[in-house]
Amino acid sequence: MERWSRRKFFLASLLSSLAAGAGKVFGSSPPVDAAGGAPSIPIASAQGTRPIIISSANGLHALDKGMEVLKKGGDTLDAAIAAVTVVEDDPNDDSVGYGGLPNEEGEVELDASVMHGPTHRAGAVGGVRRIKNVARLAQTVMQKTNHVMMVGEGAHRFAVDEGFEDMSLLTEHSRKIWLAWKAASSVNWRPGIDSPEWREHVAAIFGGDKEKIAYAERVIAHPPTGTIPCMALNEKGDISATTTTSGLAWKIPGRVGDSPIIGAGCFVDNEVGAAGSTGKGEENIKICGGHTIIEMMRRGKSPEEACLEALARIARNYNNDKKKLATFHIFFYALNKDGVHGAASLWRNHYEEPQHSVYAVHDGTEARLAECKPFFDEINAHG
Repeated sequence: MERWSRRKFFLASLLSSLAAGAGKVFGSSPPVDAAGGAPSIPIASAQGTRPIIISSANGLHALDKGMEVLKKGGDTLDAAIAAVTVVEDDPNDDSVGYGGLPNEEGEVELDASVMHGPTHRAGAVGGVRRIKNVARLAQTVMQKTNHVMMVGEGAHRFAVDEGFEDMSLLTEHSRKIWLAWKAASSVNWRPGIDSPEWREHVAAIFGGDKEKIAYAERVIAHPPTGTIPCMALNEKGDISATTTTSGLAWKIPGRVGDSPIIGAGCFVDNEVGAAGSTGKGEENIKICGGHTIIEMMRRGKSPEEACLEALARIARNYNNDKKKLATFHIFFYALNKDGVHGAASLWRNHYEEPQHSVYAVHDGTEARLAECKPFFDEINAHG
């Protein structure tokens, strides 16, 4: 067999990529909504844009901050961290930072990682209590030490020494949801048989607010794994990323998911692109999803195709058994060096909500939502 030269391999890869791109343009029809009309949320464009910044959907309102940094010529990692810090500071977002839903003991534990494409450096923290801006703390680990990851009490002491504020992260809102979870999950933390039923007890916790009660019941039934990954690309083609989270609600203290794991919840190669994830971190760790996506893009796959490949590997771990796969949800997000972005979700919907899963994009004009490509085009009512 004739040995392939680098030039032949490059030409073959290029032709393969062009063929795949042509298939997207000519071989598929746009999705339609339930009424048969055009979708209200656009599919990610195959045309790259620089500068650009993307994140999970909960970062939509924060991407302006990151784009502001990029437009001023700031560092790409500073841009990504500027965006996620808005979410970390938001007491109404209980998936990250201040107000995050706690572990089973009522303590908020945060994880985060960063990767700086231009210098090929990384930093991460795990199981951090009482420090809300852990994305910036992970960056500080990267910048001020020769370590990559710090965890627990050691990471907390390091943060305080570096001037981070020591504070309670449990808001009254998240504390009440935790109390409701305890009442639902333990016979010891609710009234006895001579007292009102559990629903009345929970109603009392929230002062009868039906919307808050309904939300509490949802997160008790389906513990959130909420996270925000963010990837930023500048005009020169430099790229960086961060992923920050309060982790799985009601977790065993000390549990760490994929968010602080370099190569899983966050990965960057400045010659290729960046990737991140939300959802059940344990499944991502087992396939090194961030690294997998980067390597797929290096081989010529689009960001969306690379994200779908990562999901395919997770599905294969369960022999594509939809009953088992329906017990969780996971999402991947990717941005390549040319500014082409994409995302994919294991199921069509976002958890128990019927609408399509989406992610946030800011291409320099305004922040908007784009649809994730589903691996299974079905609603998952259980994950």
